[in-house]
Amino acid sequence: GGSPAVRRPAPAGSWPAPRPGGGRGWALAYALTPALRALLLWVAWVPSLLLAYVLPSSGGAAELALRLPALVVLGMVCHALFLTAAVRLAGRALRPGTHPVHSVPGWAAWLTHDLMDTSRRTLFPLYASLFTPVWLRMQGARIGRGVEASTVLALPSLLRVRDAAFLADQVLAAPYELRGGWVRLGVSRVGERAFVGNSGLVGPGRRVADEALVGVLTDTPEQVPAGSSWLGNPALRLRRVAEPHEVARTYAPPPRLRVARAAVELCRAVPLLLAGMLRLAVLAALLLVWSTGGGWAVLLVCGPLLCAAGLVAGALTTAAKWLLMGRFRAGRHPLWSAFVWRNELYDCFVEVLAVPWLVQPATGTPLLNGWLRSLGARVGRGVWCESHWLPEPDLVRLGEGASVNRGCVLQTHLFHDRVMRLDGVAVAAAGTVGPHSITLPGSEVGAGASVGAGSLVMAAERVPGGGRWQGNPVRPLVAGRPAEQPARTAG
Repeated sequence: GGSPAVRRPAPAGSWPAPRPGGGRGWALAYALTPALRALLLWVAWVPSLLLAYVLPSSGGAAELALRLPALVVLGMVCHALFLTAAVRLAGRALRPGTHPVHSVPGWAAWLTHDLMDTSRRTLFPLYASLFTPVWLRMQGARIGRGVEASTVLALPSLLRVRDAAFLADQVLAAPYELRGGWVRLGVSRVGERAFVGNSGLVGPGRRVADEALVGVLTDTPEQVPAGSSWLGNPALRLRRVAEPHEVARTYAPPPRLRVARAAVELCRAVPLLLAGMLRLAVLAALLLVWSTGGGWAVLLVCGPLLCAAGLVAGALTTAAKWLLMGRFRAGRHPLWSAFVWRNELYDCFVEVLAVPWLVQPATGTPLLNGWLRSLGARVGRGVWCESHWLPEPDLVRLGEGASVNRGCVLQTHLFHDRVMRLDGVAVAAAGTVGPHSITLPGSEVGAGASVGAGSLVMAAERVPGGGRWQGNPVRPLVAGRPAEQPARTAG
């Protein structure tokens, strides 16, 4: 366990002896479930299609443009309701304990995890918003008042979150754990005003006590006392001083701020509508080509047409960034401020519009580098970049020949104490950030330095050039082995 991984003795009696598989019946069930899930989600759009077919139409573009928003909203609502029904039904089979993988609880855990992951992609505007706690409650989670949750992934029926807690991006809470043909399920609890950072893990049966902090990319330890702070894998206890903040802008906003935030978040329908119109335009163009030139013409036109659609999606997202945010600069902004809300709206354009149309097919190509430059990132020549997770692109600098591997996050903001702190991140010439690593605000990877997979570069940390580093938190590798872990202090 850990990063980098080291050999550890397994606790005696913690898991049953390995067991064989469950036979062809369960293999067939696992094989067919993804197809049935996809069919279920497509069926959710049938009401929109039926409505479009039943309503009288003159076929005009203006009429279609007016109807499209209502059809897209109806489809999204039905999609959300179908997902909710499936998750709640599967959640009834989830019971704390250790079960065979080839069993109803094992299958239900796998299916629920898959459905919740799907919802993060297809219903992205519902996340990191005022509606996120409501959405999680709909799925069966017990969520307190004033909770802030971003793109959290959980088995909802096993998740308990108390008032005013904060779950940041990509948090994995109440997951299932697999070993030797067994699946372990347990209730995960996050206490009042507790904080779980980006990509943090709150495993089965783990509890984050009130006002405790679990940092970025951290595996929650078995005991997290109230008010304590933890970071790393394995987690180390930190000395942390919480900064003073204005309560009205963090934990207890007045009604006018709630109304203002809700108004901004309703604008998240705009990228959804733009994505729907783009799909419709591509489909209409392909049908026109089919009617005039036949199937071979469609094959010839399809690739360039999709490339053009991707460029349009990227251009719309770039325009949204400069219109909504202008140029990002280092600074601090409380949670209940227009800057934070507009930033989340811009991120919705990225994930809903740019990622499926441009970023995914362009990952690791000069086209992605060019688009990141259009957002304000400073990307040198010959950069290899397999990640779009540059949250505030103006604050990112990638030197010539730098490598940013898949799943990396060049994290230019942190949200401790419900205050968004922004600072720059730099990877110097020929520097490398390994797969699924995170660099925190104010950090810099030196020229020619290599940061290994699953590592965390701390805030304001400078990684010297030319060496090899790895770990969570990052530390030098000496003769291929990690050096001793230095003491850390969280700000």
